Amino acid sequence: MPDPKPLDLSRLRAIGWSTWDPIGLREPGADWCDQPFTDEYDSYLIEAASGLGDGWSVEKARDYLLSIASDHMGLPQVSRDTAEATAKAIADYLHE
Repeated sequence: MPDPKPLDLSRLRAIGWSTWDPIGLREPGADWCDQPFTDEYDSYLIEAASGLGDGWSVEKARDYLLSIASDHMGLPQVSRDTAEATAKAIADYLHE
């Protein structure tokens, strides 16, 4: 089995900030780079990417992101579509 693709944190952040941002830290149309909150979602995006790299389905990665937003962050309304789009974008990136 080949070694997994090294993760590019910048790419994961671009995916996370463009599709996920469950807390809503980034103003619409604003850049996420060089903001004090740039690393806010790093651990969650890395975990989702690592899981997908280890064989998780997109649905399992989606459910992980949903769980983080609802259970860990305590958000009352969590977008399933947004979490799914984020998981799919990460999977697509890993398969490039």
